[in-house]
Amino acid sequence: MTVEMIRQWLGGGLVVVGGGFMLIGAIGLLRMPDVFTRLHAASVADTLGAGSILVGLMLIAGPTLVAVKLIFLALFFGLMSPVATHALARAALHAGVKPQLAEDGAIAAATAEEARPSTR
Repeated sequence: MTVEMIRQWLGGGLVVVGGGFMLIGAIGLLRMPDVFTRLHAASVADTLGAGSILVGLMLIAGPTLVAVKLIFLALFFGLMSPVATHALARAALHAGVKPQLAEDGAIAAATAEEARPSTR
């Protein structure tokens, strides 16, 4: 097995891992109950998923100009994704969106339980 082959396999593995993070983040976007938890799922998927994919592509590209461009792109994603998520969360707070708290869910479940007719 050559170094080139190992580099290709590691790069491909990181691309697949990054795709898995992106898939988990997409599922999280569908499953989470409110804006803030959805933002968290999206930011984690964006940072880890895109970062892993870009590092994998850097390994596949080897020491070329393409790898240098991918490094700059990874730095951009690594810095701007958390900033954009923070800005969206602040905008949601300023718009009056309230985070869903655990107590809210427990109160809603208890109220639904009390409102249900008894089967006794």
